[in-house]
Amino acid sequence: MLPDGLATASAAALNVACSFSGRRWRFRETDEAAAREISSQTGVSPALANLLQTRNVRPAEVADYLNPTLKRLLPEPFLLTDMQRAVARAVQALVEGETIAVFGDYDVDGSCSAALLHDFFSALRRPSLLYIPDRLREGYGPNAAALLGLKQRGASLVITVDCGATAEAVLAPAREAGLDTVVLDHHAVEASYLSSGIQVNPNQSSDNSGLGYLCAAGVVFLFVVALSRELRQTGWYAANGIAEPDLRNGLDLVGLATVCDVVPLTGINRAFVRAAETRLSKLERPGIRALAAVARTEPPFSLYHCGFVFGPRINAGGRVGRCSLGVELLTSRHDAEAVPLAELLELHNRERQAIESIIIQEAVQQALRQESRPFIVVSGEAWHPGVVGIVASRLKDRFRKPVFAVGMDGENARGSARSVAGIDVGHLVRTAHERRMISAGGGHAMAAGFSLRANQLEQFRDWLQDHVGEPNSETARELWLDALVCPSGATPELVEEIGRAGPFGAGNAEPFFAASDVRLAFADVVGQGHVRLRLQGADGTTLSAIAFRAADTQLGQGLLRARGERIHAAGVLRKNSWNGRTEAQLQIEDAAAAT
Repeated sequence: MLPDGLATASAAALNVACSFSGRRWRFRETDEAAAREISSQTGVSPALANLLQTRNVRPAEVADYLNPTLKRLLPEPFLLTDMQRAVARAVQALVEGETIAVFGDYDVDGSCSAALLHDFFSALRRPSLLYIPDRLREGYGPNAAALLGLKQRGASLVITVDCGATAEAVLAPAREAGLDTVVLDHHAVEASYLSSGIQVNPNQSSDNSGLGYLCAAGVVFLFVVALSRELRQTGWYAANGIAEPDLRNGLDLVGLATVCDVVPLTGINRAFVRAAETRLSKLERPGIRALAAVARTEPPFSLYHCGFVFGPRINAGGRVGRCSLGVELLTSRHDAEAVPLAELLELHNRERQAIESIIIQEAVQQALRQESRPFIVVSGEAWHPGVVGIVASRLKDRFRKPVFAVGMDGENARGSARSVAGIDVGHLVRTAHERRMISAGGGHAMAAGFSLRANQLEQFRDWLQDHVGEPNSETARELWLDALVCPSGATPELVEEIGRAGPFGAGNAEPFFAASDVRLAFADVVGQGHVRLRLQGADGTTLSAIAFRAADTQLGQGLLRARGERIHAAGVLRKNSWNGRTEAQLQIEDAAAAT
């Protein structure tokens, strides 16, 4: 699938040194001998073997890679620091009949984590109190008023999920007031934030589990596995006449959170997502069933549906509506309860899209004036804090550099940061908080959130100027290609074969194909700024293609100008079903004139 001699060449692939969007194309290094060995030992096709080889998959690992299962890949939960203490405290609460509260975040990972834990306790006939903070009034993570409110409602143990890692200043007084806390989180923790309480977090400095790639729901699932095992071994289930819950029922939530939190799809995360695709497609959970109905989508569901159909709608409540809507939907037990919640989330999602569209237009204009800087800071009065993360993500994709988007509300401001490889924005905002440049901040390498006073913004911008390293401009503008494909060879069967190496996402990039020297037979703008195309090969065979949200970008404008000309087009191959017909479609990431 790769042309001979190009696998290790340092020259630009297909001589594309500056594409329509200003990128340099490169072929991934390949080892043809290793690929042949994979194919001969495992029986996979040469195309798939080549793809596996570039991802450093050895022949002995192919079976688990192509068919990831929990049975083979689930790690030992007690490898995680403090897991034993967390389980022991939960067992004590169950034995003594204490009221347990679950405190979550308002995004998909937080909602899924809270729903997963609440479902488990409900199956034990010990339903937990659920609390999701209001994004506008309370901000992110535990706060004193909320914790004391849970104590007044009878809780003696609060388990925070997808939050709490850096909340020792709030959690310590709560413990002193008699409210025990257990933190189940995955966000990186600086040494100065380390808690004296119980924290299960693969990204704290004391943890050597090697499970830092898990999202919060993955950590919660391991906690539930460990807790259920302990209850079984101590005879709690038998003594209370309770059937041991089937933990596989929660894998739809774990996989959904894994995709939406954009954590690496490696190790057990691959099994989580594969299992979620199957369970989501069964529409067994009333909330998912109702969400699919309002989104007018039907199974089978894939990673795409997690990230672009279910995820944004679950997130919508936390962005522009009631922050607890997501977890309320996911824990619904009946259609009559789930349907109105799904309809409300659909309404909020449309509202979010409208707000986002307006803000992005303004943000792009600000960003264009900062193209010479190593990072971008954009801000606006009354920018809704629920969409600044999306704005930062869109700008990061377009300008390929770290972006800090800030919504101003009088004297207060809240922001989100998104980054590129090599720049850890989570560390930056945590350090800025420690040095009092901002009021609060946390996150991980690629995404972070922060709050500050309006009069701190310029100071924060100046501080970033001194502390944000220059992204490697050459690396940032490189587009790595896996293989060449001609229109006649781009078939649904090829898409299906390559898909065996999925799920694709962070940590397991979807393979990029280049259709070289094809004629751009058709190009037009459709929908909300998408560019639809048809590429024609030398033998007259055509390939459908589309460049999403590209009409007003350099890529889109270059494609529209190239009608009738010969180009190279690069992107991912997907199946496209329309009007009863299924074909392969190239979703274009970049293109260049064929020279």
